[in-house]
Amino acid sequence: MRCSAYCTASSYHLHVLFHLLKVNYPSVLSREYVLISSEELDESDKAAVFFPFGVCVFWGWEETEELQVIRTITPSAVNPLPNPEIDSYDFHYGEKLQIRRDRLVLTNSNLNTKLAISFGLAQSIKLTVFEETIYKTVENSKSLPQELASKGKISLSRKTIAKKIGELFLDKASVNLHSDILDEPDFFWEHPETQPFYIDVLTCLDVNARVNVLNHRLAILGDVLEILNDQLNHQHSSALEWTVIWLIALEVLVTLLKDVFNII
Repeated sequence: MRCSAYCTASSYHLHVLFHLLKVNYPSVLSREYVLISSEELDESDKAAVFFPFGVCVFWGWEETEELQVIRTITPSAVNPLPNPEIDSYDFHYGEKLQIRRDRLVLTNSNLNTKLAISFGLAQSIKLTVFEETIYKTVENSKSLPQELASKGKISLSRKTIAKKIGELFLDKASVNLHSDILDEPDFFWEHPETQPFYIDVLTCLDVNARVNVLNHRLAILGDVLEILNDQLNHQHSSALEWTVIWLIALEVLVTLLKDVFNII
């Protein structure tokens, strides 16, 4: 059977999403998710969970059905991704929860178990989007400190540097503002018996280690921002210094023309 996770947008408006779904699917609205319940569908292995941070997880659906649902919820999406991130697994039941590449083993078909695992899968794929965003940003910016080290300056105009600072800040802020989605969900206060499944998913997908790497890259990005700010301030100071020098030179020239050569 198929299990898949999609990150299609920066976020979803859950209330809008719920009203879009309930027209064709038996849906439940919660503060942390919208659920298409397998029990309502009378299909024990079929469920779908939609999270406010732009991720949906499907259990037991055909790919064509998943894409149809995603098209249905498009009006609820905030900043849709041009290329959605997708993780898919073949899941079945066994004695111990396992995630190996594209295979997922569940210990039972309980809906709350699937919800707990869905939280972990959703956080993992959202983390993947964060990782790709910051990786590309760091890669695109790493030449700037190298140029500063080799030439002693960055050969960009003040306008270009200011624009680059804005781009870097937006990328960094987009991750920082949404980093709370990686916190443990409140769902486990009400269903503590399912928390071990969630923790096992985070362990299998190396989520904690990946968060540490992401934080390190964010720190690097912060350093690059600081370097660019210093360079921008230096260029501004240099421009002011040259302005003062030219004003003094002009004043001296006017004085010479007036008092020495009596031209003015």
